[in-house]
Amino acid sequence: MKRENDMIKTILRILLKPLSFIPAILMMYLIFNFSAQDGVTSGNLSYKVSEIIVETANEAFELNWSSDQEQYYIERIHYPVRKLAHMTEYFLLAVSVSFPLYVYRVRGIWLLLLAGTICVGFACLDEYHQSFVAGRTPSRRDVMIDSIGIAAGVILVQMICFIGRVTVFRPLARKKKRA
Repeated sequence: MKRENDMIKTILRILLKPLSFIPAILMMYLIFNFSAQDGVTSGNLSYKVSEIIVETANEAFELNWSSDQEQYYIERIHYPVRKLAHMTEYFLLAVSVSFPLYVYRVRGIWLLLLAGTICVGFACLDEYHQSFVAGRTPSRRDVMIDSIGIAAGVILVQMICFIGRVTVFRPLARKKKRA
C-alpha cells in the first residue's frame, strides 16, 4: 500500500510540476494584452482607475472636494498610477515565475538571476511590442520601473519559501527521516 501511495505521489509530481508555470504564462498573456491596447484606450483605463481612487478617498475621508478639486487630484495621480500598474503587473509576473522555479529547486542568487532575467527580458520584449501599437512608445524608464516590481516579487518569494522551509516543512522533514 505504501509503495502504491509513493508511486501515485511521484506520478502526480511529474504531471503537476510543469503545470506550475501556467500562472506565469497567463500573466504574460495579460501583460501582452494590456500592451496591445492603443495609447488612448490604455490612458483611459488608468485615468478611470485614478478617478476611482480619488472619488473613494473623497468619500471615505469625507473631504468634500468639489469636482474641480477631484479633477486636480485625478490629474496629479494619473502618472503615478500608470507606473504603479507597471510595477504591480511585473511584481505578479515575478512571483508567478519564481514559485515554479523554486519548486524545481532553483534557490538563492540563482533564483534572482534566472527569474529576473526571464521577467526583465519579457519587459524588454513588451516595450518593443509597444513600438508597433498606435499611440504607444517603448520606454527604458518603464523597463526600469518593471524591474523594481520584478526584484520585489522574487525577493518576496525567496522570503516566503525560506520561512516555509524553516517553520512549516522542517518538522515534516524530521518526521520523514525518523520513519
